[in-house]
Amino acid sequence: MRKLIAFDEDTFDKLRQLARDRMATFQELADEAFADLLKKHGVPIDLRDALRKSASMAKPSLKTKTSLKTKPPPKTKPAPTSKDDTPVSSRKARA
Repeated sequence: MRKLIAFDEDTFDKLRQLARDRMATFQELADEAFADLLKKHGVPIDLRDALRKSASMAKPSLKTKTSLKTKPPPKTKPAPTSKDDTPVSSRKARA
C-alpha cells in the first residue's frame, strides 16, 4: 500500500543523508520509525508481538499472587499489669 507523506526540504534532506550514512533505504528508516512509534504506544507490530502481549496479560502479576496469601492475625496487646505482675483486670475482679 502506498501513502504520501509530506516533509519540509530540510527534514527530507536530513533523512536522506541518515539513510545514506546507515546504508539503508528511506523505506527502511520509515519502517523502523513507525515500528518504534507503535511500540511506544503499546500497539503490537505483528502477530508475535500480539501473542506475547496477550500472554503477559493472562499471567497473574506478583502483586496478585502475594495478595492471595492469607495475612497473619493481628497481634493482641498483653493485658496491662501492675507492679506485682497481676493483670489489672484480675485486681479489679478481686476488689
